[in-house]
Amino acid sequence: MSFRKVVRQSKFRHVFGQPVKTEQCYDDIRVSRVTWDSTFCAVNPSFVAIIVEASGGGAFLVLPLHKTGRIDKLYPTVCGHTGPVLDIDWCPHNDHVIASGSEDCTVMVWQIPENGLSQPLTEPVVVLEGHSKRVGIVTWHPTARNVLLSAGCDNVVLIWNVGTAEELYRLDGLHPDLIYSVSWSRDGSRFCTACKDKSVRVIDPRRGTVVAEKERAHEGARPMRAIFLADGKIFTTGFSRMSERQLALWDTENLEEPMGLQELDSSNGALLPFYDPDTNVVYVCGKGDSSIRYFEITEEPPYIHFLNTFTSKEPQRGMGWMPKRGLDVSKCEIARFYKLHERKCEPIIMTVPRK
Repeated sequence: MSFRKVVRQSKFRHVFGQPVKTEQCYDDIRVSRVTWDSTFCAVNPSFVAIIVEASGGGAFLVLPLHKTGRIDKLYPTVCGHTGPVLDIDWCPHNDHVIASGSEDCTVMVWQIPENGLSQPLTEPVVVLEGHSKRVGIVTWHPTARNVLLSAGCDNVVLIWNVGTAEELYRLDGLHPDLIYSVSWSRDGSRFCTACKDKSVRVIDPRRGTVVAEKERAHEGARPMRAIFLADGKIFTTGFSRMSERQLALWDTENLEEPMGLQELDSSNGALLPFYDPDTNVVYVCGKGDSSIRYFEITEEPPYIHFLNTFTSKEPQRGMGWMPKRGLDVSKCEIARFYKLHERKCEPIIMTVPRK
């Protein structure tokens, strides 16, 4: 008689989250109230950027990481858009460059000064015009410099050369409905999209073709998200027909059935997944939830293993995710989130206890 291991061995079983002290939060920020399911926050090792409420146009704050405490109401913003900003993304190759997509149908790329802003920034380095409706998603290419992808409510995906402000590829007609999320593969040769028609598609941008497609990945009508994992699998979050929130893992070679599917709860906020390729841990934050759940993705069934939940008192409006090079590894930190409340931004540090 063999003793089955009741508890699975994992290095990350005891990962715990810890909010920082009050004086290390960013206070008195009027976080945007736009009804759009983006993260509203983008972080890199130098700055934290947060989309804020603005009168007569769209704006976002860019704060140096060390500028914690109460933020003055008159603190300068990046305010060149004529409509609300819906999504922002830092360039992975240059910590001073950020892209923003807005309801005014444009994508703008900004150069942030070395020490942050001393006056409002109204002049972008590049304005990219090509969408006929609002731009809800912007994401930089992970490996090629100056390549930016944008997706708009006109169901078109555009890939830009930011250096020359030209359209490299225009992918029109691949999506019959609104695009909810776009995620590049690790090497940037393909990307996957989640669309309102409930399909997840894997697209080769150079050929402009759909390589693989899964219809009705999640049965529910609410927004889905799809992200590429390091080994080329796809992780999705969505809703079942009974409006229960689900997670699923898909193999791009065979999209007939999910490798793993889990139901979480019946809350109604969209789930935002964040993936750490080094530890193979996926963090799932629901909009309007007060918790972050994390799961380890492994090679053997059931593939998705629930690790733990970090819970706090207040619901989150959005979430920023620090890239690996901004973490303090000497304290065994494996992830850091920037959680947006109604009026503040609170960093949450995820650590692995080590003896």
